Amino acid sequence: MAKIEGFSVMNFGVLKDIQLGKVQQALSVNPLTPLTAVIGKTGAGKSTLFDAFGFLADALKHGVEEACDMRGRGGFNKIRTLGQTGPIAFEVYYREHDKARVIIYAFSIDVDDADRPYVRAEGLLQKRTGQTDNALFPFLWLKSGEGRVLTGDEKVAEVPYNNPDSFDREDLMLSSEEFSVVSKEAEDVKLQDKRKLGIATLGALQQHPRISKFRHFIENWYLSYFRPDAARALPLAGPQRHLSASGDNLGNVVQFMEREHSKRFREILDGIAEKIPGIDKIGTTVTQDNRLLLCFNDKGFKDPFYAQQMSDGTLKVFAYLLLLEDPEPSPFVCIEEPENGLYHELLEILAGEFRAHATGRQGGSQIFVTTHQPNFLDGLLPEEIWVLDKGEDGYSIIRRASDNPLVRNLAKEELPLGDLWRSGYLDAKQPDAL
Repeated sequence: MAKIEGFSVMNFGVLKDIQLGKVQQALSVNPLTPLTAVIGKTGAGKSTLFDAFGFLADALKHGVEEACDMRGRGGFNKIRTLGQTGPIAFEVYYREHDKARVIIYAFSIDVDDADRPYVRAEGLLQKRTGQTDNALFPFLWLKSGEGRVLTGDEKVAEVPYNNPDSFDREDLMLSSEEFSVVSKEAEDVKLQDKRKLGIATLGALQQHPRISKFRHFIENWYLSYFRPDAARALPLAGPQRHLSASGDNLGNVVQFMEREHSKRFREILDGIAEKIPGIDKIGTTVTQDNRLLLCFNDKGFKDPFYAQQMSDGTLKVFAYLLLLEDPEPSPFVCIEEPENGLYHELLEILAGEFRAHATGRQGGSQIFVTTHQPNFLDGLLPEEIWVLDKGEDGYSIIRRASDNPLVRNLAKEELPLGDLWRSGYLDAKQPDAL
């Protein structure tokens, strides 16, 4: 399954310049792990980091102008880092599978003369087969919606990106004219709308399989905007394959899995019930008006409770555990502060299940979590934890916990990482972590 090895964002809210894992500016860094947990104090930028992934997914689906206004973002000028005048820029460093050549996707957005957001630069770059150095060869290159693209699975530019050691996320440094010279087989491209990402348009065409795979990868991200009140809704009965972002089709997903994977699903529900304190059995029932009810049998009670009567924490844990059992899981699952509304014992259970899914199941999702709850860290490793904080200039800084040798040594002594967070050893501002 495809995996993000690194991600960077620039000029996006308090994230003036943040890199996680291996990116073009930090090729010697270890890649992101299958499970990544970002911990930080209130106001450190965790929600903004979560929204950076959400913005990328929204930009692909709706275009950058609409993405700037969605989810209460307030428009480009509200999103752009305070005091900065440069474009907002993103970079995704990923592989389609473990043995695939790395692909870097980068794009930047700015505002035009009419103060409307547009895609300033966009590129997909890849290493050649058997290549041992770090040079990158473009196969998609657009400036303001115009540029060139190479078709097929293998073709890349004849010469590399002109300065791979100083990767420019704002302009990508290679002009359309240069790309034209180095790629004789490339096709000219002019998008009808420069506010749409090139991967959204070209990824729909059969002759661009690499672009199509990357587009499909992002389209299948699951970013959780779970709301317990939405999960308590009474949807019309009817099976649905995947859990929605808000969780408003929770019962429908249960119905689908019950219908399509009946024997296995009974085992799944029994397993989930065992992990939620006080729950003995979980099932569904359809009302006379064809509404679907999710039923929870509490130990000690003969009659079931329905989703409308269950606590926020119980519904949330059930939804996340059900998400992990999806027969066709999302390649990338991003969850913001899953601890909200959860008793600490439930949080420890959830953290363990996330880690088991991400690291133990072949084809399991890569999971990215933001949290401020130390209990979530106790079952994790230092390389899986990133600490987000505010620098003296007010912008976010981030460090991997394993970058601190003291933290690595204490973890080897089996000291819980949650305790190290409480004690301040995981502080991103510590000199040892630099």
